[in-house]
Amino acid sequence: MSNVSTRRIGKTNLEVTPIGLGAMQFSGGKGMFKYFLSAVPHEIQNETIRVAIESGVNWIDTAEIYGSGASELAVSAGLAAAGKNPGDILITTKWAPMLRRAKSIEKSADKSKARLDPYPIDLYLIHQPWSISSISSQLDAMADLLDAGKIRAVGVSNYNKSRMIKAHEVLSERGIPLAANQVQWSLLDRRIESNGVLETAKELGVTIIAYTPLGMGILTGKLHSEPERLDRMPRFRRMRLKRKLGKTAPFVEVLESIASEHSVTAGQVSLSWNTTYHGETIVAIPGASKPIQAEQNAGAMKLTLSSEQKEHLSDLSLEIQ
Repeated sequence: MSNVSTRRIGKTNLEVTPIGLGAMQFSGGKGMFKYFLSAVPHEIQNETIRVAIESGVNWIDTAEIYGSGASELAVSAGLAAAGKNPGDILITTKWAPMLRRAKSIEKSADKSKARLDPYPIDLYLIHQPWSISSISSQLDAMADLLDAGKIRAVGVSNYNKSRMIKAHEVLSERGIPLAANQVQWSLLDRRIESNGVLETAKELGVTIIAYTPLGMGILTGKLHSEPERLDRMPRFRRMRLKRKLGKTAPFVEVLESIASEHSVTAGQVSLSWNTTYHGETIVAIPGASKPIQAEQNAGAMKLTLSSEQKEHLSDLSLEIQ
């Protein structure tokens, strides 16, 4: 594994690299994900996980809802194929709260643990703020899992400022820190800077885990230079991306110009900005459906952008929000 510096997740003792591997792509083209993600062959999943780890990534993010457990199974299989022992790679997964009550959390965690076996759940998150139960009930159930030794840290996902504060308060009463809030954040989506989420995370010592950090692939520049790639995508995703290509073309040209200066890719410039612009508060989980993508994503951790380049990208990105 490459020597890459790590960061603490919130006020926990978990240490992760600035960039992890998002495993939503390993949903197997099942459930709702078949509308915007193509199935990835098992051997490619295994190779992608192996390459990500060899390139320096030390954690993988998955969820029970990703292909109804298919992603969790893929993560376990990939780690086994890579010869990794339990504890070698940190794993985060999530409970899906949609139309469910907090009492289902323990059973869901046990099922996720079984799918990930023999690899433990390090960080367990509430995937969405859509449970029938109160935030207090949900976070108490998560705290119970931690006290029972079934997980090592508690986090949330897609929580706004007020919900994040409430989650922090509930856990604090149990002597547990809120480790992370997983939200969308990229050069194309900077809402957390204006809606109080980022400011509150910094105040509470909560790590932001950025999903879709490459803007569904737009920030790699590949869709602009090779628009035929869209034709190979599921229809729903293709329609969403087509609407954004024209608007983002000038910005991607700037990314590619900076990338050329550093002999890297536009995607690597985007990920470097994503995980450094606000210090160590934000880590990212770009997905990868091919080994080369995992290698390139991890390679962004070796890139150092100048403060001028980061501010220039920031200024330009605000114009296309």
